[in-house]
Amino acid sequence: MLLLLGSFLLLMLVGVPVAISMAVASVLYIVLYGVAPDIIVAQRMIAGVESFPLLAVPFFILAGNLMNSAGVTGRIYSFAVALVGWMKGGLAQVNIIGSVIFSGMSGTALADAAGIGTIEIKAMKDHGYPVEAAVGVTAASATLGPIFPPSLPFVIYGMMANVSIGALFMAGILPGVVMTLLMMITVAAFAYRKRWGSDAPFNVRELLSAGMEIVVVLMVPVAIYLMMRAGLSMNAAAGIALLVLLALDWYFGFSAVMALMTPVILIGGMTMGWFTPTEAAVAAVLWSLFLGLVRYRTMTLSTLAKASFDTIETTASVLFIVTAASVFAWLLTASQAAQLLSDAILSITDNKWVFLILVNLLMLFVGCFLDTIAAITILVPILLPIVAKFDIDPVQFGLIMTLNLMIGLLHPPLGMVLFVLSRVAKLSVERTTMAIVPWLVPLFLALILITFIPAVSLWLPQQLGLLR
Repeated sequence: MLLLLGSFLLLMLVGVPVAISMAVASVLYIVLYGVAPDIIVAQRMIAGVESFPLLAVPFFILAGNLMNSAGVTGRIYSFAVALVGWMKGGLAQVNIIGSVIFSGMSGTALADAAGIGTIEIKAMKDHGYPVEAAVGVTAASATLGPIFPPSLPFVIYGMMANVSIGALFMAGILPGVVMTLLMMITVAAFAYRKRWGSDAPFNVRELLSAGMEIVVVLMVPVAIYLMMRAGLSMNAAAGIALLVLLALDWYFGFSAVMALMTPVILIGGMTMGWFTPTEAAVAAVLWSLFLGLVRYRTMTLSTLAKASFDTIETTASVLFIVTAASVFAWLLTASQAAQLLSDAILSITDNKWVFLILVNLLMLFVGCFLDTIAAITILVPILLPIVAKFDIDPVQFGLIMTLNLMIGLLHPPLGMVLFVLSRVAKLSVERTTMAIVPWLVPLFLALILITFIPAVSLWLPQQLGLLR
């Protein structure tokens, strides 16, 4: 175990990518100790990605890229400005609301930071906000992406922990709302302290229009449900609702109704049993193509090709990490690392809450050094048996793990959101890190609530019958 972990950490310290570090450390361990035939590396790597739920990964990545290339990001931003831009610290509030909406399409923090985050930082700088404030709120709001459904980390966690991905998606909604409110309160506090004004005039017409768009979107699932109660089939009810929505969108000239429908389609479709989370990813891609090619007509063959190639590149890197981490995690288990860690934790405490505090500290530390996907793939097989001993619901633990690792994305040395925003804002990594620090307060408050109040995560899936 010392050789396995030591060689992995050494390779990372000298700058070798995470996936290659794990693969080289695994091969070195197998060759030197002969614990298994060399062919086992290839077999474990293939087994690591031979999973139906993992098909959701490239499709959700593609959906986020298509939304960016179709100009949907800009429409979401304009809608958020009409909704909350008139508040004090308006563009900071817009930043948060825009991330909430965009998270229902991409499922990744990086897509949020690189997509709508780019627009938000430029707008805040143009309106006189300090660049550090723009970077800080963008980084904090980007963590909402993997908490609200759909979520790529939830897909990986559900596969590794053998937990319902649909239950994980539903469990993320209430914590996501809590995080959004905490961030908006933080913005209000900064606005009061630093005397930030509003960034858009209070326009009753625009506010009513934005409110009407929300009402129209929310009425779609209600209308489908009522039509089904009246005897129509699910497909017929959905078809009629979509036609009426298109007619309203055309007649009133809404700016973002069709974009706002994306999370409604995904969440509503999974809740009503129309499709599995993996099929929901395909539905997101089809809806993105419809918006870009038919409704808004902003997507060209070149932008479609660019989105496709970006997806191939991102998917390849994600799945390479999964394959390397699956071998590494298997060797950690074979070398009794899981049992050693379990014995060490149980020798320290037999209290569930103390265990959760220790696990939070561990994952906050790991999140600063390991890629999110790699961390989930490695830690789940090690920690889940201990979680079961303490009778902690694995769905709640999935929320705890994901939020910890999202916070890790904001820290050096390997925080990818940190580096993306540093490049976008043209700030040094050091200044970007200091800009993010104050915005960790609402994230840690949300983490405490999710950790110590299980109902925050489990109430909604229990009401929907996804958990016992």
